[in-house]
Amino acid sequence: MATKKPQAPARIADNKKAAFNYFFEEKYEAGMVLHGWEVKALREGKVQLTDGYVVIRDGELFLIGCQINPLKTASTHISTDATRTKKLLMHKEEIRRLIGKVEQKGYTLVPLNLHWKNGMVKCEIALAKGKAEYDKRDTIKDREGKREVERAMKHRQR
Repeated sequence: MATKKPQAPARIADNKKAAFNYFFEEKYEAGMVLHGWEVKALREGKVQLTDGYVVIRDGELFLIGCQINPLKTASTHISTDATRTKKLLMHKEEIRRLIGKVEQKGYTLVPLNLHWKNGMVKCEIALAKGKAEYDKRDTIKDREGKREVERAMKHRQR
């Protein structure tokens, strides 16, 4: 009998702006409550996570601003809302810990990516602190410096 190897999570969507706008303190993985048409759209990659953020209401986590665009073949008897608020699933102890951290000055919860894990959609969220304008400029400067070094190395190899 062959045993199944755990496979690496398959990425659905990434929030590329998050790393530019925030410093990440801790990362968490949360399940998502989705409708059937949303899962089908995720399989096709019809999702945009850039404007998404996580809020805590009544001790529960919700993902707001994540846009899942319905497929053209979506059923006509259901109403599709691309920007529907989605509930995130985590253990109560983890949520309580996050509530304590978010209430501290400057912390927020940011969605980093959506991925498949064992046939389920998971959302990786981060406890993050906003970057100041000068930190963003430093990030841009570092990125351009790395690009220059790579260009020089590539040019030197020729």
